[in-house]
Amino acid sequence: MYWMRRFMILTVPLAIIVFAATYLPVILDPTDRNPESRARDRLWVSSSPYFWDRQACRWFSLCGLHHLRRDPAVLPPLEDEPEDELRLELRKRMDRTWEEDAELNAQEADGRRSKRSDKKRNPQERRKILREVPQYVLKHAPLVHLYSGEQFWPSDIREHIEHMIALNKYEKRMVTLHSVEDVESRPKWLHSHDNLPVPFDDPNASTPPSLGSGKKVHSEPDTWFDVDKKHPVHRISDPRNKNVPAYAPTPAPGKEQQRIVPRGHKPDPDGYSKAPATLVLVDKGSGIIDAFWFFFYSYNLGQTVLGLRFGNHVGDWEHCMVRFQNGVPRGIFFSEHEGGQAYAWEAVEKRGDRPVIYSAVGSHAMYALPGSHPYVLPFKLLKDVTDKGPLWDPALNNYAYFYDYTREDPKDTIEHEDGIAEKGLLHDTHSFTPAASNPDAPTTWLHFQGRWGDEVYTLADPRQWRLFGQYHYVTGPAGPKFKNLERQTLCPARNCRLLYEVDPKGTWY
Repeated sequence: MYWMRRFMILTVPLAIIVFAATYLPVILDPTDRNPESRARDRLWVSSSPYFWDRQACRWFSLCGLHHLRRDPAVLPPLEDEPEDELRLELRKRMDRTWEEDAELNAQEADGRRSKRSDKKRNPQERRKILREVPQYVLKHAPLVHLYSGEQFWPSDIREHIEHMIALNKYEKRMVTLHSVEDVESRPKWLHSHDNLPVPFDDPNASTPPSLGSGKKVHSEPDTWFDVDKKHPVHRISDPRNKNVPAYAPTPAPGKEQQRIVPRGHKPDPDGYSKAPATLVLVDKGSGIIDAFWFFFYSYNLGQTVLGLRFGNHVGDWEHCMVRFQNGVPRGIFFSEHEGGQAYAWEAVEKRGDRPVIYSAVGSHAMYALPGSHPYVLPFKLLKDVTDKGPLWDPALNNYAYFYDYTREDPKDTIEHEDGIAEKGLLHDTHSFTPAASNPDAPTTWLHFQGRWGDEVYTLADPRQWRLFGQYHYVTGPAGPKFKNLERQTLCPARNCRLLYEVDPKGTWY
């Protein structure tokens, strides 16, 4: 009886640990796992050269324990480091405030932009053919509060690819952009300090959002929230009620909107960043236009749990989407890690007529409120943090495109989670056309089907670990074309909830 009791004392806790290690990663992962991803995971576990590491990973979901260490956002300076070019540049910056530094960056970018406009052919000739970005898109463009303590600022994709090489390690596997330098050495280009936005004169002038539990019920007059060219808008209100408008009237332009002026006039520099955003306009028919604003960062710094960091990756594409109906904004989507949240237009905070977005420190996930935003792990162990840091106005510097998804092969817009891409599948179908504001902007990069950062590091790599399904480093993201631009709803996934008030405690999953 004594030995039986000892056996139970040892066996029951072990069984609980094995059960938790098996099912906890499934519970914590809000995305579906397909057979291909599970097969790829088995190969990843087998990459460890150590037997006990592989067994601990398979049975207890504790992978790479011998690699665990702190991963600070910024490395401390070396005491014996010579005063090289970087140190001299930092000394120069110490003599300037960050406002002066950002203003200088804006002036340099203005000079480059004026030179670029004269290339190849007469811009006036191109504008006769290319379409202008509708004024209402710029009028209601988002403003992004970057975190005040951010270390990885918006990046220019042109500079990013200068520090990357294209790799295709295995036959029929996806192509990834691999960083030439070790990202844990924190090279200067990873931080993009030069792209800090020019400060606003009054960054706190805004209309607060509509707060609540996120369960507010609202009756829509039509199906503007679920539409594409094959599924036009249908009226769902009582047609006998003539007092119900088809959509909200266009608000009168406020004082804040006077900064958006016709092309050819120098815009107000407040909120200008040297790193251009990417604007993609998609016509869904029935008077519906989706304006996708994409923001690129060279590095995504994951969050920490008990001093350990999870979710790092090279390259980071975040986006929001504003849906317009006959020129009137109806809803907005904020991307957040593997998903995101959709809101009715009246629910979110605005500065004048422009929605305000809060970008999380490190991960750059987008939220409707400042503060802490727990996700995935229970007890608020893993959370994003946002605040009213520097305000970025992407309408002042962007590459603008129109996208016609009907000209695409449907298979050519799928983000292959299993890493497999058919040979010869990718081709330029001329589905992207530049806007008249940037007639010479290239479009071929938008068709790149690979990843914009390193592939997930193997378990043999000393930089990698995984605890209960959460990786230290994950694979870099796919580009804008593979964010389901042709979607009917505001969210990339079909199970999309449209909220009419902002729930401070709510999550998208």
